[in-house]
Amino acid sequence: QVRLQESGGGLVQLGGALSLSCAASGLTFNEHAMAWFRQSPGKEREFVAGISWSGVTTMYADSVKGRATIRRNNNNQTAYLRIPILKPEDLGDYYCAAAKTGWPAETLDEYIYWGQGTQVTVAS
Repeated sequence: QVRLQESGGGLVQLGGALSLSCAASGLTFNEHAMAWFRQSPGKEREFVAGISWSGVTTMYADSVKGRATIRRNNNNQTAYLRIPILKPEDLGDYYCAAAKTGWPAETLDEYIYWGQGTQVTVAS
């Protein structure tokens, strides 16, 4: 059974750093590109960042380009997302996804496995 488990969400400070992890099991991790998607209240789920099976190729949404970093560790079957300076538009539910192929894409239907999501909200 495939499982993608996100962690690292919760209450965060605007201007602070966000670090998310996605631990994968039950799949041949290095055969799949991995990606992070975000869904804000009232909005559709949108692509944030993706990384190829090898980690060499990365893709970012314009909203996070130059700010976010996606990486992966095939030895421990984990994908990561880091946004060092959080903006209000970064808030929402973050989902980890494994692609059908080894190459990332921006569309949801290119992803075959999904995590349950982790919520990122601002600390007052």
